[in-house]
Amino acid sequence: MRSPIPLTKIILLANVLVVVVAVVVLLVLPPSSAPPGAARPGTASSPSPPPSAPPSPAPDLPSAELPPPITASEEFARQVKANEAGAVPILMYHRITRKRLASIDRTPAQVRKELERLARDGYVPVTAREFALGRMDIPAGKHPVVLTFDDGHPSHFALNADGTPAKDTAVGIIYQVAVKYPGFRPVATFWVNRDPFGLRERKDQERAVRWLASRGFEVANHTWGHPHLPSLTKKKIAEQLVKVERLLKRLGAPPSETLALPFGAMPRKRSTVQKGKWGGVSYRFKGVFLAGAEPSVSPFVKDYDWRAIQRIQSNGRKGECRKWCSEYWLGWLDKHPRERYTADGDPDRISIPRGLRGNIRADRRQKINAY
Repeated sequence: MRSPIPLTKIILLANVLVVVVAVVVLLVLPPSSAPPGAARPGTASSPSPPPSAPPSPAPDLPSAELPPPITASEEFARQVKANEAGAVPILMYHRITRKRLASIDRTPAQVRKELERLARDGYVPVTAREFALGRMDIPAGKHPVVLTFDDGHPSHFALNADGTPAKDTAVGIIYQVAVKYPGFRPVATFWVNRDPFGLRERKDQERAVRWLASRGFEVANHTWGHPHLPSLTKKKIAEQLVKVERLLKRLGAPPSETLALPFGAMPRKRSTVQKGKWGGVSYRFKGVFLAGAEPSVSPFVKDYDWRAIQRIQSNGRKGECRKWCSEYWLGWLDKHPRERYTADGDPDRISIPRGLRGNIRADRRQKINAY
């Protein structure tokens, strides 16, 4: 994909801005309370089950299951205009609040509007883990999008007393869009810190993590205390990562295969956030995600670097966001459909226009289906 502006300049500007804004949000602004309409853990109206109990039933929620795969011939790939070497938007969200207190905040209405736009434009959500592993097995002719939420904020997930997601949380909005647009798969990635979703009680944390994991959502590592990693030693970085891995294991989540860097800041020695060990516990990630500032290249192409995966801040087209936030980039991809990842519906093939054969990584070439 050819970017309208130089990639290095985009990345530098985006990450600097995200670091500055995020520092202000974390250090100056107080955390908001639980989303309106959500039951508060530990109250009489919202009894929490014991840690060993299964997730509460949530009726009438769309499934995250994908339709059966197909076998894509060259002619079929041509008909659906498949291009699995195309760009994938990975959207980055932070707090969802009725009144925005920082530029990276989004209101429930803004999130809902953006997700509905994605649904109308033929996007199907996949998790960050599925993207990093190259398992975007969505229907033919559709485009993958990765919805990512940083910091495990209370506005991302909360349950009502009846076990359904609170209306204006990220999960609640995702399910609302999935009901309205049945092809919109209800999954996302939540990168959490020490108190997932603002929950302090272990039983409430476990209930939340198990509820999400059992329905196809990914809950993964965003460090224990959200530090500026370039300021830490290798040992301290490993400690930050392992403490979250220990927590997620106790809560019933699988080992994290993806990591979102706090503030999008890469440590001086990049390998320290790829794999390591502390206190007898190891970690090894398959995808390390930045904080900006353009669509990611396909995980199948030569330019893909799993150690520094690009994301797009969810935002409008004002100020610094005029050229590198979600409204701009989604519009750009609409105007340049040949640059966008379009699926063939076949997990065993990588369907691409014939002229892109040379772009595919050597370890993936045996799967090429060129037309």
